[in-house]
Amino acid sequence: MGIGASVFLLALGAIFTFALDVKVGWLDLDAVGWILMAAGAFGLVFTLMLINRRRSTAVVTRDPATVTHVEERTDIPTELR
Repeated sequence: MGIGASVFLLALGAIFTFALDVKVGWLDLDAVGWILMAAGAFGLVFTLMLINRRRSTAVVTRDPATVTHVEERTDIPTELR
């Protein structure tokens, strides 16, 4: 689930919970709204964790001739390296 789908679920859940006052027989729209908002929040946190994990990859290069270890990090801005 991406950021857009997560925000959509959050918005749809908020509309169901706070804006609508409709009785649909056996279905409680307030509960459905809270469930949609929880799913949207979980999806947003999960997506942001995955994006952050992809940003902080490290490339390790080992040169057997000189026995040196070079590590290149992509999560540190170039002006701070």
